[in-house]
Amino acid sequence: MMIVKPVFFLPVVEGLLTFIDYPTYNRAMEMIKSKDNARIKNAKKLYKKKYRTSSYLIEGRHLYEEALKAGVSFKQVFVTEKFADLADATLVSDDVMNFLSDAETPQGIIAEVVMPTVATQDFSKLLILENVQDPGNVGTMIRTADAAGFSAVVLTDGSADSYSPKVLRTMQGAHFHLPVFQESDALAFYNRLKASGITVIATTLSDQSIDYRTLSTYDKFALIMGNEGAGILPETAQAADILAHINMPGQAESLNVAIAAGILMFSLTD
Repeated sequence: MMIVKPVFFLPVVEGLLTFIDYPTYNRAMEMIKSKDNARIKNAKKLYKKKYRTSSYLIEGRHLYEEALKAGVSFKQVFVTEKFADLADATLVSDDVMNFLSDAETPQGIIAEVVMPTVATQDFSKLLILENVQDPGNVGTMIRTADAAGFSAVVLTDGSADSYSPKVLRTMQGAHFHLPVFQESDALAFYNRLKASGITVIATTLSDQSIDYRTLSTYDKFALIMGNEGAGILPETAQAADILAHINMPGQAESLNVAIAAGILMFSLTD
């Protein structure tokens, strides 16, 4: 059994109340109107990675509802008058919400979510993002892995911050459905995967790579997607069991890494 450092994993809990069933908000609670309020200033710091030691922020009704369905723990929830009936929330002015929000158009609800502790487990279908730096690509691939039925996603050092607002927005709550891990020593991790019987497939265009359509069906596998410009590391190519590529009959030099990952993930899970 492998030990990996968790970034995300939140179990789904059935039977939670729907959004409109929440108890009535305590309207006697005073509204926070100052941007200098200590709670507001401390919450805003969570957009910076160095301050996220035990919690992070999510924004918008959709992510909030997904978090509720997943049974996550909240440290605090900030809302405007639009969501004033929400139980156990802190009412803030529109100006304070605009200050706290990272979105161009704030939706009126921001929640501080507790980072959970994850039990170690075996995974049969892994997506590994090696030095993938664009937040939009990272979020899209995690969301696609969720849709394709993958067991978990692993980010190596050098990949985009999985708690950044753009990654969270792009994932659309997918991280509530499957674990997302950070792995600092990628090569050691690949070796542990191979030792545990997991076939490691790395994507690259080389003389040794094969057309992805010729790949067999694997009970346990890990798919490695490399950096947007440089691809996978040379050491990764040597460590992989299989090198695979997508043939392109057109004139484009390459595919966007998130598009390529989607093609490969659904192909491997058919």
